[in-house]
Amino acid sequence: MFTMEVRQLIDVVRVEQMRRAAGLTVTPVSRHLAFTGNPGTGKTTVARLLAQLYAAIGVLRAGQLVEVTRGDLVAGYVGQTAIKTEAAVKRAVGGVLFIDEAYALTRSADSGQDFGLEAVDTLVKLMEDHRDELVVIVAGYSDEMARLINSNPGLSSRFPRTIHFPDYTTNELVAIFKGMCASGRYIISRETLADLHQHLAALPRTKQFGNARLVRNIFEAALGRQASRIVATSDTDLTTLTLTDLGLGSVDTSDQSASPSLSSPYL
Repeated sequence: MFTMEVRQLIDVVRVEQMRRAAGLTVTPVSRHLAFTGNPGTGKTTVARLLAQLYAAIGVLRAGQLVEVTRGDLVAGYVGQTAIKTEAAVKRAVGGVLFIDEAYALTRSADSGQDFGLEAVDTLVKLMEDHRDELVVIVAGYSDEMARLINSNPGLSSRFPRTIHFPDYTTNELVAIFKGMCASGRYIISRETLADLHQHLAALPRTKQFGNARLVRNIFEAALGRQASRIVATSDTDLTTLTLTDLGLGSVDTSDQSASPSLSSPYL
Protein backbone atom coordinates (compact mmCIF):
# COMPACT_ATOMS: atom_id res chain seq x y z
CA MET A 1 0.00 0.00 0.00
CA PHE A 2 2.70 2.50 0.97
CA THR A 3 4.43 1.89 -2.38
CA MET A 4 1.34 3.20 -4.16
CA GLU A 5 1.26 6.26 -1.90
CA VAL A 6 4.92 7.06 -2.58
CA ARG A 7 4.37 6.63 -6.32
CA GLN A 8 1.42 9.01 -6.11
CA LEU A 9 3.66 11.68 -4.58
CA ILE A 10 5.90 11.54 -7.65
CA ASP A 11 2.91 11.49 -10.01
CA VAL A 12 1.54 14.66 -8.42
CA VAL A 13 4.84 16.47 -9.05
CA ARG A 14 4.98 15.32 -12.65
CA VAL A 15 1.44 16.49 -13.37
CA GLU A 16 2.24 19.82 -11.73
CA GLN A 17 5.16 20.18 -14.15
CA MET A 18 2.91 19.28 -17.08
CA ARG A 19 0.31 21.86 -16.02
CA ARG A 20 3.00 24.50 -15.58
CA ALA A 21 4.37 23.77 -19.05
CA ALA A 22 0.85 24.04 -20.46
CA GLY A 23 0.35 27.45 -18.87
CA LEU A 24 -2.18 26.19 -16.34
CA THR A 25 -2.33 27.16 -12.70
CA VAL A 26 -0.67 24.87 -10.16
CA THR A 27 -2.22 24.51 -6.73
CA PRO A 28 0.44 24.58 -3.99
CA VAL A 29 0.46 21.38 -1.93
CA SER A 30 2.44 20.44 1.13
CA ARG A 31 5.20 17.92 0.44
CA HIS A 32 6.00 17.32 4.09
CA LEU A 33 5.25 13.79 5.28
CA ALA A 34 4.80 11.70 8.39
CA PHE A 35 6.09 8.13 8.23
CA THR A 36 4.76 5.70 10.83
CA GLY A 37 5.70 2.13 11.66
CA ASN A 38 8.02 -0.06 13.67
CA PRO A 39 11.83 0.06 13.38
CA GLY A 40 13.46 -1.55 10.37
CA THR A 41 10.52 -1.15 7.99
CA GLY A 42 12.32 1.04 5.45
CA LYS A 43 11.31 4.55 6.48
CA THR A 44 14.80 6.02 6.23
CA THR A 45 15.46 4.28 2.91
CA VAL A 46 12.24 5.61 1.36
CA ALA A 47 13.01 9.11 2.66
CA ARG A 48 16.43 8.95 1.00
CA LEU A 49 14.92 7.73 -2.28
CA LEU A 50 12.28 10.47 -2.20
CA ALA A 51 14.98 13.10 -1.73
CA GLN A 52 16.85 11.75 -4.74
CA LEU A 53 13.70 11.53 -6.86
CA TYR A 54 12.60 15.05 -5.95
CA ALA A 55 16.03 16.31 -6.98
CA ALA A 56 15.91 14.34 -10.24
CA ILE A 57 12.59 15.89 -11.28
CA GLY A 58 13.52 19.39 -10.15
CA VAL A 59 11.48 19.78 -6.98
CA LEU A 60 14.56 19.99 -4.76
CA ARG A 61 17.85 21.61 -5.69
CA ALA A 62 20.27 19.09 -4.19
CA GLY A 63 18.30 16.15 -2.81
CA GLN A 64 20.47 15.43 0.24
CA LEU A 65 18.96 13.67 3.24
CA VAL A 66 19.81 15.14 6.63
CA GLU A 67 18.83 12.68 9.35
CA VAL A 68 18.37 14.01 12.88
CA THR A 69 16.82 13.01 16.18
CA ARG A 70 15.73 14.93 19.25
CA GLY A 71 19.31 15.26 20.46
CA ASP A 72 20.28 17.13 17.29
CA LEU A 73 17.51 19.69 17.73
CA VAL A 74 16.97 20.15 21.46
CA ALA A 75 19.43 21.76 23.89
CA GLY A 76 19.36 22.00 27.65
CA TYR A 77 19.51 25.78 27.92
CA VAL A 78 17.15 28.60 27.04
CA GLY A 79 17.75 29.92 23.52
CA GLN A 80 20.03 27.09 22.40
CA THR A 81 17.31 24.85 20.97
CA ALA A 82 16.31 27.35 18.30
CA ILE A 83 19.97 27.66 17.25
CA LYS A 84 20.39 23.88 16.96
CA THR A 85 17.13 23.49 15.03
CA GLU A 86 18.03 26.32 12.66
CA ALA A 87 21.43 24.71 12.01
CA ALA A 88 19.81 21.37 11.14
CA VAL A 89 17.35 23.01 8.79
CA LYS A 90 20.13 25.00 7.14
CA ARG A 91 21.97 21.76 6.34
CA ALA A 92 18.80 20.28 4.86
CA VAL A 93 17.71 23.22 2.68
CA GLY A 94 17.63 21.97 -0.89
CA GLY A 95 16.86 18.46 0.32
CA VAL A 96 14.99 16.51 2.98
CA LEU A 97 15.17 16.88 6.76
CA PHE A 98 14.34 13.47 8.22
CA ILE A 99 13.47 13.53 11.94
CA ASP A 100 13.52 10.00 13.33
CA GLU A 101 11.56 9.25 16.51
CA ALA A 102 10.15 12.75 16.13
CA TYR A 103 7.55 12.13 18.84
CA ALA A 104 10.37 12.47 21.38
CA LEU A 105 10.30 16.23 20.78
CA THR A 106 7.19 16.49 22.97
CA ARG A 107 7.81 13.64 25.39
CA SER A 108 8.10 15.97 28.43
CA ALA A 109 5.75 18.69 27.30
CA ASP A 110 3.47 18.28 30.32
CA SER A 111 6.27 19.18 32.72
CA GLY A 112 6.70 22.65 31.26
CA GLN A 113 10.47 22.29 31.58
CA ASP A 114 11.29 20.69 28.23
CA PHE A 115 12.72 22.55 25.25
CA GLY A 116 11.27 20.13 22.69
CA LEU A 117 8.29 22.37 22.10
CA GLU A 118 10.68 25.20 21.27
CA ALA A 119 12.18 22.97 18.59
CA VAL A 120 8.71 22.25 17.21
CA ASP A 121 7.78 25.95 17.12
CA THR A 122 11.08 26.83 15.45
CA LEU A 123 10.66 24.04 12.93
CA VAL A 124 7.16 25.18 11.99
CA LYS A 125 8.43 28.68 11.29
CA LEU A 126 11.41 27.47 9.25
CA MET A 127 9.23 25.12 7.22
CA GLU A 128 7.24 28.15 6.14
CA ASP A 129 10.32 30.26 5.49
CA HIS A 130 11.78 27.54 3.23
CA ARG A 131 8.56 26.03 1.92
CA ASP A 132 9.81 25.92 -1.69
CA GLU A 133 13.24 24.44 -0.95
CA LEU A 134 12.79 22.01 1.93
CA VAL A 135 10.85 18.82 2.59
CA VAL A 136 10.50 17.64 6.19
CA ILE A 137 9.68 14.01 7.00
CA VAL A 138 8.92 13.04 10.59
CA ALA A 139 8.97 9.37 11.54
CA GLY A 140 8.09 7.13 14.45
CA TYR A 141 5.49 4.87 16.02
CA SER A 142 1.90 5.45 14.86
CA ASP A 143 0.19 6.51 18.11
CA GLU A 144 3.08 8.67 19.27
CA MET A 145 3.33 10.42 15.89
CA ALA A 146 -0.39 11.21 15.96
CA ARG A 147 0.06 12.90 19.33
CA LEU A 148 3.04 14.89 18.05
CA ILE A 149 1.23 16.22 15.00
CA ASN A 150 -1.82 17.12 17.09
CA SER A 151 0.36 18.94 19.64
CA ASN A 152 0.80 21.98 17.40
CA PRO A 153 -1.75 23.47 14.96
CA GLY A 154 1.11 24.36 12.63
CA LEU A 155 2.22 20.74 12.44
CA SER A 156 -1.21 19.31 11.69
CA SER A 157 -1.63 21.65 8.74
CA ARG A 158 1.88 21.05 7.37
CA PHE A 159 1.78 17.26 7.60
CA PRO A 160 -1.48 16.41 5.86
CA ARG A 161 -0.27 13.03 4.62
CA THR A 162 0.80 10.07 6.73
CA ILE A 163 2.30 6.95 5.16
CA HIS A 164 2.31 3.81 7.28
CA PHE A 165 5.06 1.23 6.89
CA PRO A 166 3.77 -2.19 7.95
CA ASP A 167 5.94 -4.90 9.46
CA TYR A 168 7.56 -7.23 6.96
CA THR A 169 5.93 -10.64 6.63
CA THR A 170 7.96 -13.67 7.59
CA ASN A 171 8.44 -14.58 3.93
CA GLU A 172 9.73 -11.08 3.21
CA LEU A 173 12.17 -11.27 6.11
CA VAL A 174 13.54 -14.58 4.85
CA ALA A 175 13.86 -13.05 1.37
CA ILE A 176 15.84 -10.17 2.88
CA PHE A 177 18.15 -12.65 4.61
CA LYS A 178 18.64 -14.51 1.33
CA GLY A 179 19.47 -11.18 -0.34
CA MET A 180 22.12 -10.46 2.28
CA CYS A 181 23.61 -13.92 1.71
CA ALA A 182 23.63 -13.40 -2.05
CA SER A 183 25.28 -10.00 -1.73
CA GLY A 184 28.04 -11.47 0.46
CA ARG A 185 28.34 -14.62 -1.64
CA TYR A 186 27.25 -16.90 1.17
CA ILE A 187 25.39 -20.17 0.69
CA ILE A 188 22.56 -21.37 2.92
CA SER A 189 20.51 -24.55 2.56
CA ARG A 190 16.74 -24.73 2.16
CA GLU A 191 16.53 -26.62 5.44
CA THR A 192 18.36 -23.87 7.31
CA LEU A 193 16.16 -21.24 5.69
CA ALA A 194 13.11 -23.23 6.78
CA ASP A 195 14.37 -23.15 10.38
CA LEU A 196 14.97 -19.40 10.07
CA HIS A 197 11.42 -18.98 8.76
CA GLN A 198 10.04 -20.90 11.74
CA HIS A 199 12.12 -18.83 14.15
CA LEU A 200 10.99 -15.50 12.70
CA ALA A 201 7.35 -16.57 12.50
CA ALA A 202 7.35 -17.32 16.23
CA LEU A 203 8.54 -13.87 17.27
CA PRO A 204 5.85 -11.48 18.58
CA ARG A 205 5.18 -8.46 16.35
CA THR A 206 5.39 -5.83 19.09
CA LYS A 207 6.77 -2.29 18.87
CA GLN A 208 10.18 -3.73 19.59
CA PHE A 209 10.10 -6.05 16.58
CA GLY A 210 13.16 -5.10 14.55
CA ASN A 211 12.06 -6.23 11.07
CA ALA A 212 15.00 -5.89 8.65
CA ARG A 213 17.28 -4.71 11.46
CA LEU A 214 16.60 -7.96 13.31
CA VAL A 215 17.46 -9.93 10.18
CA ARG A 216 20.68 -7.93 9.80
CA ASN A 217 21.58 -8.74 13.41
CA ILE A 218 20.97 -12.45 12.82
CA PHE A 219 23.07 -12.33 9.65
CA GLU A 220 26.00 -10.54 11.31
CA ALA A 221 25.90 -12.90 14.29
CA ALA A 222 25.97 -15.85 11.87
CA LEU A 223 29.09 -14.46 10.20
CA GLY A 224 30.78 -14.26 13.59
CA ARG A 225 29.89 -17.84 14.48
CA GLN A 226 30.96 -19.05 11.05
CA ALA A 227 34.34 -17.33 11.44
CA SER A 228 34.92 -18.93 14.84
CA ARG A 229 33.91 -22.34 13.48
CA ILE A 230 36.23 -22.05 10.49
CA VAL A 231 39.21 -21.02 12.60
CA ALA A 232 38.56 -23.73 15.20
CA THR A 233 38.14 -26.56 12.68
CA SER A 234 40.44 -25.34 9.90
CA ASP A 235 37.46 -25.68 7.53
CA THR A 236 38.20 -24.49 4.00
CA ASP A 237 34.55 -23.80 3.12
CA LEU A 238 34.29 -20.03 3.48
CA THR A 239 30.83 -19.60 1.96
CA THR A 240 28.39 -21.97 3.69
CA LEU A 241 26.28 -20.76 6.62
CA THR A 242 25.01 -23.66 8.71
CA LEU A 243 22.15 -23.92 11.16
CA THR A 244 24.73 -23.79 13.95
CA ASP A 245 26.10 -20.57 12.51
CA LEU A 246 22.66 -18.98 12.68
CA GLY A 247 22.39 -19.96 16.36
CA LEU A 248 18.64 -19.53 16.27
CA GLY A 249 18.19 -20.95 19.71
CA SER A 250 20.42 -18.27 21.21
CA VAL A 251 19.56 -15.17 19.17
CA ASP A 252 18.99 -12.22 21.48
CA THR A 253 15.68 -10.64 20.45
CA SER A 254 15.24 -8.51 23.56
CA ASP A 255 16.25 -5.42 21.59
CA GLN A 256 15.29 -6.31 18.04
CA SER A 257 15.24 -2.68 16.95
CA ALA A 258 18.85 -2.00 17.92
CA SER A 259 20.75 -0.44 15.08
CA PRO A 260 23.16 -2.88 13.42
CA SER A 261 26.82 -2.10 13.09
CA LEU A 262 26.62 -2.21 9.31
CA SER A 263 24.25 -0.25 7.11
CA SER A 264 21.67 -2.15 5.09
CA PRO A 265 19.60 -1.12 2.06
CA TYR A 266 16.64 -2.80 3.71
CA LEU A 267 16.55 -0.58 6.82
